[in-house]
Amino acid sequence: MATSNFIDYVKIHCRSGKGGAGSRHFRREKYEAKGGPDGGDGGRGGHVIVKGNSNLWTLLHLKYKRHIKAGHGESGGESRSTGASGEDVYIEVPLGTIAKDPETDEILFEVTEHDEEHVLMSGGRGGRGNDHFKSPTNQAPRYAQPGEEGKEGWRVLELKVLADVGLVGYPNAGKSTLLSVLTAAKPEIADYPFTTLVPNLGIVSYRDYRSFVMADIPGIIEGAHEGKGLGIRFLRHIERNSVLLFMIAADSIDIRKEFKTLLNEIKQFNPELLDKKRILCISKSDLLDDELMKEMKKELPKGISCVFVSSVAQKGLTELKDLLWEQINS
Repeated sequence: MATSNFIDYVKIHCRSGKGGAGSRHFRREKYEAKGGPDGGDGGRGGHVIVKGNSNLWTLLHLKYKRHIKAGHGESGGESRSTGASGEDVYIEVPLGTIAKDPETDEILFEVTEHDEEHVLMSGGRGGRGNDHFKSPTNQAPRYAQPGEEGKEGWRVLELKVLADVGLVGYPNAGKSTLLSVLTAAKPEIADYPFTTLVPNLGIVSYRDYRSFVMADIPGIIEGAHEGKGLGIRFLRHIERNSVLLFMIAADSIDIRKEFKTLLNEIKQFNPELLDKKRILCISKSDLLDDELMKEMKKELPKGISCVFVSSVAQKGLTELKDLLWEQINS
């Protein structure tokens, strides 16, 4: 299945390069048998560098490459020549990737722009050659610094989908169908829970050649913040959305209770997510007549913009896009 290619979490072992040793060389020429020290510095060890790539959308390429090693620096040479630096190793990642220390869970950095670079493991410094240690009282130092050891350890790379709008709702709320109608994305759609196992991205075309990105994220269930269902895998991805579009089916037993449950799961995972702009979308509204829709509006949650849509009947879609564009740019 194509969906299995979406990998949003990898743990990799990195080792940066060791710095090259400084040289203990003395100048020896035809007419100068005992020249002074001229040993050069060692080159620095190679870095392990994370680089953003807007053409990637998954960490799949790192799934089977768990050990990353940079090159060692070369030793210094004569005539104060510095050794070559070790070869840097670049790890290309999709935009929206964060790097973490698995032991402390500290976020080291995040990558949000194309070609943005961050050093994940810095290489060891090269040792200084004996030329640095000469003095009036020690004109022939026979020692130099060894190169500094490189760094080694585990790091976690975690992808959080970058999108303007994140679709939030229970399984079978109609999120995948809406995404397929509004965009050119072709998510798997079927009448059973958790059809969507990975986030699907689509570009929504708007007026005057403008557009915005929408993400259909795996359905949430009660207890998701504790890891139930797809749990944390789902909740991680809504942190990067600027607008949350809550989708609840028109045939839901209690729309207000369902909305409250979705809000609570988000709050339990990260209370800051409640500060995001949100819109309530009642899907499958082709099941409703005008009178029933009028009655239902009285029961909807207060203080949130609501819109009724039907992806199948192409109903309310223009109104929804206008509302989303307004929220994204407000």
